[in-house]
Amino acid sequence: MKKNPLVGILMGSESDLPVMEEAVKVLKEMGIPYVMDISSAHRLPEKTAEYAKSARKRGIEVIIAGAGMAAHLAGAVAAHTTLPVIGVPLKSGALSGIDALYSTVQMPAGIPVATVGIDGAKNSAYLACEILSIKYPDIAKRLESVRNKMKKSLEEMSRSIKKR
Repeated sequence: MKKNPLVGILMGSESDLPVMEEAVKVLKEMGIPYVMDISSAHRLPEKTAEYAKSARKRGIEVIIAGAGMAAHLAGAVAAHTTLPVIGVPLKSGALSGIDALYSTVQMPAGIPVATVGIDGAKNSAYLACEILSIKYPDIAKRLESVRNKMKKSLEEMSRSIKKR
């Protein structure tokens, strides 16, 4: 596997970092090179557009974008690239992330954004790994290993509960 970043992680502001670091943990565990940056669809629209337009040339194959409230970041990125974009709606504001969820998931036809649950950065990284596994068999093997570990852990919990 190449060492250049395969996944680009964007977030609207530094306050999004604690949630988006959950994606980083998964990518590190899976051995997936990534790059992370801050870019706002509203406050840095030119930077956001350029990031998306140049991502493929830079070797990025999947983009994860996390934002709260109006949450236009993933959609703004998707408007400027044909790479897969995974949106992470972040819990914030008066609506606790429901507004971000709706903004992220309700994209117009032809400009899709794969959307995970509110604060679902961990699942965004697993989804990115699944997308990459189509091209990289070693990632597919690592995903299978992670799933087997989860299965074994739950089977052990089940046996433990039954003994009580």
